Amino acid sequence: MKKSSCYLLIISSILLTGCTAQKISTPENQTLSIIRKVNDYWENNHPAQKKAFWDNAAYHTGNMEVYFLTKEKRYLQYSTDWAEYNEWKGAKSDNKTRWKYTYGESDDYVLFGDQQICFQVYADLYRVAPDPQKIARAREVMEYQMNTSNKDYWWWADGLYMVMPVMTKLRNITKNDLYTEKLNEYLSYADSIMYESESGLYFRDAKYVYPKHKTRSGKKDFWARGNGWVFAGFAKVLTDLPETDKHREKYIQRFKTMAAAIADSQQPEGYWTRSLLDSDQAPGPETSGTAFFTYGLLWGINNGLLDKATYFPIVEKSWGYLTKVALQPDGKVGYIQPIGEKAIPGQIVDANSTADFGVGAFLLAACEMVRFQRKR
Repeated sequence: MKKSSCYLLIISSILLTGCTAQKISTPENQTLSIIRKVNDYWENNHPAQKKAFWDNAAYHTGNMEVYFLTKEKRYLQYSTDWAEYNEWKGAKSDNKTRWKYTYGESDDYVLFGDQQICFQVYADLYRVAPDPQKIARAREVMEYQMNTSNKDYWWWADGLYMVMPVMTKLRNITKNDLYTEKLNEYLSYADSIMYESESGLYFRDAKYVYPKHKTRSGKKDFWARGNGWVFAGFAKVLTDLPETDKHREKYIQRFKTMAAAIADSQQPEGYWTRSLLDSDQAPGPETSGTAFFTYGLLWGINNGLLDKATYFPIVEKSWGYLTKVALQPDGKVGYIQPIGEKAIPGQIVDANSTADFGVGAFLLAACEMVRFQRKR
């Protein structure tokens, strides 16, 4: 009897060990390990106490996605510490007569989208633990803006990621449909100056519209990260937008059009170059645009808007680039083009080129990959 029990114990141990090993080696768990490696490297090397400007805030949009996926409290605490350091605000001026929305980093640029992306993170933190203080400034700023007659707030492509998701998140909290009406109004203005229907892509802003601006070889210059901001922005908007919203189908069609254009411009190695339709303008890999595209394509597949057979082969290649080339052994994410607004000939982008916004994009893509792997 004792010998039989011993055999059973040994067999059970072997089976349990085998199951544990199998669990650890699944693609989902491998991706979760990558997420922790990347995010822990970033947070261990960068204090949370940084300004709530677009670059830091873009990282936190990815970090919050990691928290929602993993429920690991250290990631939530990092974004909470950042929000509290910034007093749940972007630009801090209280003098509305001085509020501006051209480019600016001082406290008067309250209406500038790069100072508003932080409201996405505050809304996500509100979702975890509702407290009116967390979104008080966001509501004050956005509701003031929505009650002006101006429509030209989103005058650069990046701004569509910075602020479109703010509108849908706050609409869902407040149930105020003016948020989504103004989203459509501001987007219509942005489309009128930056979107090109022939290519299905966005110029970075009105300065870069063809033929006023061209690449060195005379081609249209569509900046990868700029289009990544827009594509990811649409994915975030469609995540939160009510199914009954009258503009939803228009956004879905724009998302699908962009997806096709993005897929067509991928390089054989899996990445996208900084100028999407002219790879010679600034050759070589670039991670931030590639990560945003990977996130958007995976989101589209996961939510039934993009055909898996068509688009997953694109994602397989881009995910291979992100995890085998961009990701460094220590957890650093490299090949991120520095802050800018175009593909710059001769600019060096290498394994040591990293930045908060690019890490945020990588995390978004990785989280969406886990969701894809869970569906398989």
